[in-house]
Amino acid sequence: MTTVRSIVRRGIRVFTEAPAEYAAKMTTDRDIARWRLRSQLLAAPVPTAEEVVRTLTAVQAENASQSAWAVATRTASPRQEDLAGALADGRALRIHVLRSTWHYVHADDALWLQELTSPRVMPVFEQQLQPIAGRLGALDDAVEAMLAESPDRTRSDLADGLAERGEPLTGHQLMLLLGRLEVLSRVCSGVPRDGEHTYALFADRVPSPRRLDRDEALAELALRYFTSHGPATERDLAYWATLTVTDVRRGIAAAGDRLDSFEHDGRTFLHAPGETPASAAPAGHLLQVLDEMYRGYQDSRWMIDADGVVPKVRESAIGMALLDAQLVAAMKRTVTAKAVTFAVHPHRTLSKREIEAIKDAASRYGDFLGLEARVQFDGD
Repeated sequence: MTTVRSIVRRGIRVFTEAPAEYAAKMTTDRDIARWRLRSQLLAAPVPTAEEVVRTLTAVQAENASQSAWAVATRTASPRQEDLAGALADGRALRIHVLRSTWHYVHADDALWLQELTSPRVMPVFEQQLQPIAGRLGALDDAVEAMLAESPDRTRSDLADGLAERGEPLTGHQLMLLLGRLEVLSRVCSGVPRDGEHTYALFADRVPSPRRLDRDEALAELALRYFTSHGPATERDLAYWATLTVTDVRRGIAAAGDRLDSFEHDGRTFLHAPGETPASAAPAGHLLQVLDEMYRGYQDSRWMIDADGVVPKVRESAIGMALLDAQLVAAMKRTVTAKAVTFAVHPHRTLSKREIEAIKDAASRYGDFLGLEARVQFDGD
């Protein structure tokens, strides 16, 4: 077995000397991005949606229909009923956690994640709810009373119920109120109704929550993030979980030798122990811009643009086409009754092989939706 020399810096094991063949595998942006394809399960799919959610710890889910594909594409046999079933029986939840937006999380992880990250997320909701701050107690009680009487209510149901109780809210205010109650672990997602998101009491959906003290939670989060998203930096995790860098470093130190690391471009990248994995099929992926391959990082997000071909303009709610872990095109998805059409706008010239890889990704997406897949490239 090859020996790799390392030192410990801020509780992180950092490789300082390694055989050339080992170092060469992990010292380019492109190789780090390829590695992430595997750690994120895009090139190493697992059997079920529940396993995807548990492995990644949290999957951003602001757009329910597109985030369903973010989960499904990481499974060996993508099926719509897979994630739908996990949400229906409460194994997976769709809640506001980590940041002030939706995520899929496993029921076993919901409470300790909320308790760890809520102190820095809650002020976002409190600030936006300031105009109705004096009503929050009554509104909280009313929502919980309605869900105790009859769970699995849609947002429209709750709006009607609040109006009947003399506590009307605008749609935006209700959305913020429910997000706040999720961060407080008082409500969570219920059983979907005809595909529509519903709400239920957290205590009913998660009757035996897993609890961790803060230091345990920081260590677990560091271990699981760098295993499922690595190689990544401490600032990537701080962004992803709305934590301070100081807290992230505490978690990394507590994880100890369960994480390895290396230096690249003046930064320390952490990952699960072991050598960088080789590339694997499929080569092409059509993903939303909120996918963990993009949104799961901030400090080192642009490992997916090693050649610098992507215009760095204001981010839009559009999809992306990845080839060999590199963002080569913007993508817009349009769904009709019979087909799903992907309008692809390349950032550079694509080869015939690359075009076929994108068409293959579209076909997989179409099969998942049960629709014909069509791909339109600029100039077609």
